[in-house]
Amino acid sequence: MYILGRLNFTGAIEMIRYDLKCAEGHEYDSWFGSSEDFAKLKSAGMICCAICGGTDVEKAVMAPRVRTSENARPLSGKKSAAEQALSELRTKIESSAENVGENFPTEARKMHYGDAPERAIIGEAKPEEARALIEEGVPVTPLPWGNRKTN
Repeated sequence: MYILGRLNFTGAIEMIRYDLKCAEGHEYDSWFGSSEDFAKLKSAGMICCAICGGTDVEKAVMAPRVRTSENARPLSGKKSAAEQALSELRTKIESSAENVGENFPTEARKMHYGDAPERAIIGEAKPEEARALIEEGVPVTPLPWGNRKTN
């Protein structure tokens, strides 16, 4: 069972988006704190394809994205297939996992060390709390959305 968590990034944290491609040819993007973070996660085998789960993933060739009025999708416009799939995934995860809120680091540790029953949980963790969990070997992953109150 995987423990699911969403990171609550507070303050001025800059992120970098990479286009990624797996050995099977699937292309997707993901956000990282820095190129060093990407390299560290890749060498630890913690980056996997969002489509097939394969771990042979590389950065794809990227071009800067410039949004113009011709290619801008209005907020009320139709969702792409990827946006629809992410929305459905979010609904499924949030309806089947217990939201432990800011107690996420504590609950995740309790489960990891056998002091609480295993179950799917979601919640919030500060970046340094999430790093500490990962360094302890607690299986957590950030979810690609934030708190509904801040979206």
